[in-house]
Amino acid sequence: MARIAVIGAGMGAMATAARLATAGHRVTVYERTASHGGSVGGFSREGFGFDTGPGLLHLPAVWRDFFVKTGKEPLERSVTLTQVDPSSRHVFADGTAVSLPNASRGGVVSALDAALGAGSGERWGEFLGRARVAWERSRRPLLEEPQPATGSPSHEDPYPALRRGLLRRGARTLGEAGERELGDPRLAALLASYATVYGLDPRTAPASAAVLPYMEQTFGSWYVAGGIRALADAVHARCLARGVRFVFDCAVTGVETRDGRAVGLTTAGGAVEADAVVSGAPVPSLYEEQIVGWERQDEWPHWQSRVRTGRVTVLLALRGPRPGDTAHRTVVHADGTAGEWDAVTAGRVARRPTVTVLRPDDPLLRPDDAHEAVTLTATVPAVPAAGTSWAEAGDGVADLMVAAAERAVPGLRGRILWREVRTPDDVAAATGSPAVPPPALAGAAGALLPAANTSPLPGLYFAGGWAHPGGGLAHAGMSGALVSGLIVEGSGFRGSQ
Repeated sequence: MARIAVIGAGMGAMATAARLATAGHRVTVYERTASHGGSVGGFSREGFGFDTGPGLLHLPAVWRDFFVKTGKEPLERSVTLTQVDPSSRHVFADGTAVSLPNASRGGVVSALDAALGAGSGERWGEFLGRARVAWERSRRPLLEEPQPATGSPSHEDPYPALRRGLLRRGARTLGEAGERELGDPRLAALLASYATVYGLDPRTAPASAAVLPYMEQTFGSWYVAGGIRALADAVHARCLARGVRFVFDCAVTGVETRDGRAVGLTTAGGAVEADAVVSGAPVPSLYEEQIVGWERQDEWPHWQSRVRTGRVTVLLALRGPRPGDTAHRTVVHADGTAGEWDAVTAGRVARRPTVTVLRPDDPLLRPDDAHEAVTLTATVPAVPAAGTSWAEAGDGVADLMVAAAERAVPGLRGRILWREVRTPDDVAAATGSPAVPPPALAGAAGALLPAANTSPLPGLYFAGGWAHPGGGLAHAGMSGALVSGLIVEGSGFRGSQ
């Protein structure tokens, strides 16, 4: 029985802790804030409830596996899980709208043909066929197997782009794939939105990002009653049931080493001895804040390129009931992908940004049926342009988002009772980073590959969104399975079979 010290109580860290405790280890989690869940947060006021992090769950099989492996109980015994249908509604810049059914490729093809014209669905379906090839080529090395601490072989882009033009060159970015292969600016905008929601500029994101719409449209979108925060609560409860100990309001100030190996932590309360340390904190912060001491920066582990985008989230308490035919999620598209990302690159927000509108039909999130809780999110620069701050810019950006969202919620501004605005600064204060990185993606010369789960310092392991296999709820759960496997089985662990 080993003593395991875990830094942070985010989803990846808790997934690791529960699995290790189930294997018989003594696990203690040290969290600098007063609660668990990391970026999977919640906010409540006057009977209204909101998710402040992700609002939908994809690849629920990951968390089903977690609950079975840590207690032989199905996920659905801990939370109420339902498929969202339609999966999403899209309102394009020209006013065209389309609702995409959940986990139905044929249904998506039909919906696109009906809304955008004959042949649109076929082109999208053919694109998803190529995305499936990219998924099958990269799924195991990028999701299911541990990565070596010294680098990864998964730099080559697996997307089989169509080769057109005089030079017969295929698309090298997701944006190019949309322009060259989809034949309709609205389909290209649809594709770009899957990158934008993860904070990726489709003009520079590798073509392998095609796996993002493929995963969602293949495995579906799911909602947890009470909000995704309820999943974090269930994971925390599972940790407690397995004997994991939590110490909140306890910042870790250092990783103790001896003979070139991690042997514990330093906290405000003193030193903690451990046989292994698992960190769910943002990997850059461990080294930049000297929590892990290395004399030379070239000794630091590889991680994804620094996050340059974040999210503004606007929580809206509305008077008036939610119409019965309302889509759970509507994406209101910007006037143009290039203009939106030119603004973000310059540290600004476009006057009409892409806004995701979440309108869950959940009585647990509203005081009564005469009111509605709505959440708006938009991708923004992590740091605004010089001379401004998020304290100054937040309300103005929220106004732009509300104006854009009225294309999905007519009369929205007249229904607002109150609103709460959360900027990247608020997220950084709560989690240590303005945003969670995107899932691991092949290509881009390895820039979108996260840190390996094993660090250059023996005895120190990485879990959560900054570690393999990257950001996202499902990926956090996968990191827990990988780290626990490496600790329990050692270097011979090769991932799920």
